[in-house]
Amino acid sequence: MFPSIIEVLQYVEKDGPNDKKRRQARGLLDYLKDFDFVFHLHLMLIILGHANSLSLYLQRKDQDILEAMSEVKLTKQKFQQIRDDGWESLLETIYSFCEEHGIPKLDMEEEYVDRHKPRKKTNRTNYQNYRWDCLNSVVDMLLTEFNDRFGETNSNLLTFMAAFSPKDSFADFKLESLLELAKLYPDDFSPDQLKDLAHKLPIYIDNVRADERFSGLNTITELAKLMVDTKKHLAFPLVYQLLKLVLVLPLATASVERCFSAMKTVKTISRNRIGNKFMNDCIICFVESEFLATIPDNVIIDRFQKMENRNRKMLL
Repeated sequence: MFPSIIEVLQYVEKDGPNDKKRRQARGLLDYLKDFDFVFHLHLMLIILGHANSLSLYLQRKDQDILEAMSEVKLTKQKFQQIRDDGWESLLETIYSFCEEHGIPKLDMEEEYVDRHKPRKKTNRTNYQNYRWDCLNSVVDMLLTEFNDRFGETNSNLLTFMAAFSPKDSFADFKLESLLELAKLYPDDFSPDQLKDLAHKLPIYIDNVRADERFSGLNTITELAKLMVDTKKHLAFPLVYQLLKLVLVLPLATASVERCFSAMKTVKTISRNRIGNKFMNDCIICFVESEFLATIPDNVIIDRFQKMENRNRKMLL
């Protein structure tokens, strides 16, 4: 889209409706035709391209946990590769882009000039600025974020969760992984319960593998629902308790993040004295807007009309 944007800005610079718009277009043209902008444009294109692929993969509802962790590992390796060996190819792409669009190229051995403070000495070369201060620092921040979000503990937790997967007749089932997962919840499983769980898990897996009703399952959610339908959650209460924790973990994490984002929108300055219950109701309506849109207005009106002491409840 770069040529089209330049063409539009040139048109505005020449035939804009007023001097302010023409000056803004001229300033944007100067900025877009600067090497600094082109460098960051291509840097973000590479980084966001890889990050977006991983983001879309993690948001898939049919994702496999082990495949997701493999994708995270591959993305981290790709970023590390960009940091270590991606400089030459990135610079070559940028120089090619500059030649194509008539943008002056910078010699990496010359002294870096800050476009905002052109008279101030930086005592750094263009190579030092763009290689170390830009490329490496951005990738380092990304790798740090990856290590924080997908550290050893979190990665192990997700890997242990995969042992519950019912795909291919529970092919990923591992007794040791599920016991290690249970040990991460000391408030939910006492030492005695862990011993009972170690005895129950082999019986559980033999039971569900022998039951044809469990042969076509693909997700942990389907497994939990079928366990309730077949009353197996009563026969294996500790197994079902661990399964519920597995189900709640990823959902709760995503829900909490969405609620915190919604809170910034819902709790405005004019609502700074809003009560906890009312704010909770508002956030639920904001987060679950798609679901609420499916409820007919007459259903809401009928429910409101049948409420007792409506005026008092409205005041509360």
